Amino acid sequence: MRGNMKKEIFAILCSLFCFGYCILIYSIKSGTRFYLIWGAGGCFFLGLTAFWHFGMWAKLPHVLQRAVILVAALGVLVFVIVEGCIISSCRAKGEPNLDYLIVLGAQVKEKGPSAVLKFRLDTAYDYLVENENTRCIVSGGQGANEPHSEAQGMYDYLVGKGIDKERIIMEDKSTDTSENIAFSSVFLDVENDHVGIVTNNFHVFRGVHLAKHQGIQNVCGIAAPSNVYFQLNNMVREFFGIIKDLVCGNLI
Repeated sequence: MRGNMKKEIFAILCSLFCFGYCILIYSIKSGTRFYLIWGAGGCFFLGLTAFWHFGMWAKLPHVLQRAVILVAALGVLVFVIVEGCIISSCRAKGEPNLDYLIVLGAQVKEKGPSAVLKFRLDTAYDYLVENENTRCIVSGGQGANEPHSEAQGMYDYLVGKGIDKERIIMEDKSTDTSENIAFSSVFLDVENDHVGIVTNNFHVFRGVHLAKHQGIQNVCGIAAPSNVYFQLNNMVREFFGIIKDLVCGNLI
């Protein structure tokens, strides 16, 4: 009985965390509905609490119990492996004197790039200042909740900080990371150019492997920072992004 109470308290705490984090993510108006995943997580843990409280687990056949445990264990194992891959690229510094940077887009607002995108642009800016012969492709189309294309917003930001507009190429049709890479590749000699993918640390692994899958031979990642308060959300969201690209055949 005491063991069940501990489980119930743990599930309730997890539920409260998920609902609270859902509200936090919703409040930043990120332009996505991923906050609903945290809401769903809160509902799941509430259901789990009721499941344990009313002794429903003990009523399940042993075969079904083992099947549930096995599926859950496999899910945790896959999650840990994927997150390990993500973390492995979080400190990527890239290489000096690259031919091109590809800066992956993120939300732009009326007042300018979102905080996530500013991290990427400031990292690209620092690299371009230090490597004067490198050109930059800013990649991202216009979402339904954006005043103009992400590429235009990135172009304006970098030019405003002093980067020569002749060094910047705009790719303004893409709608996701895979298209960012594919549509930017038309500006490259994919077999010979040395290319850096500039994106937030949690996104580098997928960006680089998408580029390799699409034929860019010499590619490295350049990790921009991200907001520590939203890193958990970013890491979980990226897990689903990698699984989606694996299923769609974009990574293998």
